[in-house]
Amino acid sequence: MTTSGTRPDTTPRDHSGTEQALRLLSDMPLALDVAGKRLSRGSGVYAWWAAPSVLPDLPGPPNGTTPSLRLLYLGRATSLRGRILRNHLRRSGSSTLRRTLAGLLMADGYRTTWTDRVVLVPEDEARLTAWMHEHLRLTWAEDAEPATIEAELVRRLRPPLNVHGVGPEHVQAAVVAAKDRYNASAHPERWPSGDESHREKPRGTGTAAGIRVGDTG
Repeated sequence: MTTSGTRPDTTPRDHSGTEQALRLLSDMPLALDVAGKRLSRGSGVYAWWAAPSVLPDLPGPPNGTTPSLRLLYLGRATSLRGRILRNHLRRSGSSTLRRTLAGLLMADGYRTTWTDRVVLVPEDEARLTAWMHEHLRLTWAEDAEPATIEAELVRRLRPPLNVHGVGPEHVQAAVVAAKDRYNASAHPERWPSGDESHREKPRGTGTAAGIRVGDTG
């Protein structure tokens, strides 16, 4: 991947925009520490890749440049740099990808707690970020209007961790179960009695069983 470039403003807004984004997303995926230095603050689409052995029950299409890596997830952002670095690589509360991965990895002891939503405990936020740096790679393509491109590419490529935008026959049951498992792992409970009965108190940390997860090959 060069730097996953920006589509020129003179390019017509037609099928060619999607094809250019696909070419950039299919370029050589970068390690996350390298990608973090190159990501722009512009809008666009991004793709996460991993070796088939990382999530062997959820194979995706191969990368066009590095076929040993398979597509896991595709998304869009108004700021690629902000979305990747501040959300996907930091906070489960604001990243669908992190929540899905946490649900899949709970058999490895990932723990959650309740704030105003289900989030990983701080130690496991850091552990998941380290896991992502070790196992995942990234490509991206800048575009001023990424929503249409994302929708078309999700429909066409069917990334296994995407639930919205793929046809119902292609939604992965293991991914839906992982999301449900994560969401059910911690929730608010009511105070049993007294003046505090109207308040919610956080439930303690929770864990649940996940699907089989392999090592990077």
